[in-house]
Amino acid sequence: MAFFRYKSNLYPLVAVASALLIMVFGLVMARTVACSYFLLGAFVWLFIFGCRKQCLKVLPAYIVVGGIFTLVAYYAAGRNADAALAMANRFGSVFLALVPGMSIDAVAMTRNLSQLHMPRSVTLGMLITMSFVPVLRAEIKRVREAMKTRGAGSILNPKIFYRAFLIPLVTRLAEISDTLALSIETRGFTLGKSKYTVYKKESINVFDILYLFGLVAGVVLACVL
Repeated sequence: MAFFRYKSNLYPLVAVASALLIMVFGLVMARTVACSYFLLGAFVWLFIFGCRKQCLKVLPAYIVVGGIFTLVAYYAAGRNADAALAMANRFGSVFLALVPGMSIDAVAMTRNLSQLHMPRSVTLGMLITMSFVPVLRAEIKRVREAMKTRGAGSILNPKIFYRAFLIPLVTRLAEISDTLALSIETRGFTLGKSKYTVYKKESINVFDILYLFGLVAGVVLACVL
């Protein structure tokens, strides 16, 4: 019955495959109107299949950054609408490709790779890499809050940025890396060929297949029409 049960998160490798599909197709077909329709459809499709928060996070960034570069391309090419369309589609494909990746949990991705018997160096590296961004974001927030509490001043001041922001942040990241190394060793992670088991396995179901099939169908329709 798990095969037919709806999941809020996509199967990790399906999410990665869909991100690559969206980015490659968007960059290759950027100069066509069909690409715009595909990206719009993919956005709605991702929204339906449990990526609502990620879509809403990416949309404002795309509107601001993509809008600026689209205007630059439009005027730089002599008010050429085709150049503006191509630029908008390129940024749309890049930002939209981030959405499936943002929906992947680091632990789920590690489990998935472990199920496929990938080398431990790959699974461990993936876990650390995917976990680093949230940790970095949290530490930046903590340092900024400490600066406000102490009345350190504006972060735009080079001296304040270096002494009150950069040095504490680097020190905290160094401490976190040491703690992480000890944590990995304590939990028995090894890079050798020792046997291991996966406590909670990631499984693909019909909704993951339907999601991927919908994207592929969108690509085919965009190429045909």
